[in-house]
Amino acid sequence: MTTEHAIDPSVPPSGDGCADCDAVGGWWFHLRRCAQCGHVGCCDSSPGQHATAHFEATGHPVVSSYEPGEDWFWNYATNELYESGPSLAPPVSHPAVQPAPGPADRVPADWTRALHR
Repeated sequence: MTTEHAIDPSVPPSGDGCADCDAVGGWWFHLRRCAQCGHVGCCDSSPGQHATAHFEATGHPVVSSYEPGEDWFWNYATNELYESGPSLAPPVSHPAVQPAPGPADRVPADWTRALHR
C-alpha cells in the first residue's frame, strides 16, 4: 500500500463507536477508522454513512475496518481494498462485547429497514 501521508500508525482511534452517531444519539451497522487521524465513523450501510462523510470533508482517503477480527483497509480515493496494512495504534477494533449493529440501546427494532444497500 503506497499511501504516503494517508496513514499515521501512531494516532489512536477517536473512541469505541462512531463519533458522529454518538454526537446525535444515532446508531451504526459497522465501524471504520480513519488511518490518518483516527476518526471512527460508521460504514456506508449505516444510516449516517459517517466514514465516507469524513473522507469527503477532510480528504483523508484510507480507512481500516474497526470490527473485531478484521484487518483490511479501504482507499476512498482509488476505490482499492487492501487485505492488510500497517499496524495501527491500539485498540484496533471496538470492544468485542459491543454488538453490531450498535450501540445496543440505540438500535431500533426494525434496523434492517434503515440500512443502505
